[in-house]
Amino acid sequence: MKRAAIVLALIVILIAGAAFGAGPGTLSVLDGVTGGGRGTARVREGVPFGTHGQKLDVWRPSGGAKTGLPVLIFWYGGGWVHGARDAYAFAARAYAKAGYVVVMPDYRKVPDVRFPAFLQDGVEAVKWTRDHIAQSGGDPNRIAVAGHSAGAYTVAMLTLDQRWLKAEGVDPHIIKAAVGLCGPYDFYPFTAQRAIDAMQGAADPVMTQPIHFARADTPPMLLITAGDDTQVKPHNAINLTARLRALGAPVTHIDYPGLTHENVVMALSKPFRGKAPVLADSVAFLTRIDVVSSAKRSDTD
Repeated sequence: MKRAAIVLALIVILIAGAAFGAGPGTLSVLDGVTGGGRGTARVREGVPFGTHGQKLDVWRPSGGAKTGLPVLIFWYGGGWVHGARDAYAFAARAYAKAGYVVVMPDYRKVPDVRFPAFLQDGVEAVKWTRDHIAQSGGDPNRIAVAGHSAGAYTVAMLTLDQRWLKAEGVDPHIIKAAVGLCGPYDFYPFTAQRAIDAMQGAADPVMTQPIHFARADTPPMLLITAGDDTQVKPHNAINLTARLRALGAPVTHIDYPGLTHENVVMALSKPFRGKAPVLADSVAFLTRIDVVSSAKRSDTD
């Protein structure tokens, strides 16, 4: 009885802390103690990849099929300055429970690096996934990408600008679908100091903008925004959606009125999924695209 009361008190404290912006690490702890990790397993932890000491974790469902599962690479946000894969374990667990083998990579950040280092790290994560994900039960022909905030920037650039993957010998068509949560896609001229700091390595800052690489043959994209987001304003996704639609590319935009930048990623954690159906909407999108993609592969086999 006393132990249960202590656990309950801890949960209340964590929920209060998370609700008042205590950060993703608190969300991961809270997600864990409320059963968010039930039915999932971290099968690889701290795996080195790339050439600069980056590491990644791999999560998957603990039951069900052992091989051939769909794969999702998830990049967390943090303004290109903060963030760590452990702090966002709640996001990996959420998608793993939905049936995905989830790769959660770290990447280099400002001030240690500038553009395009974090994109190059993203390419290395895709390359590692292609070469090794089958060992964890994932299908390298069923790779989707997702991310929040600065992580959504990496998602958009690797999905839209094919040069990054091609430069490392990776077929850009390896990305079958992309989900961007509150991502910056059209933010030049730079106004936020974090963007100025992160992008100052670019020879032409205009070409740091994902919107300029929209293509008719872009893989299906889901762009999610928060109506009250003051950090990465919804016009980023609205403008990119309009550009892609004008080209005839497959894109879906979902806005959650009244939500903030943090609320969207918070809604991936079990205690806060009632804030918005971010998980349900993104999984439904990914499932629909995976079914279509799998059918096309079967027709060509």
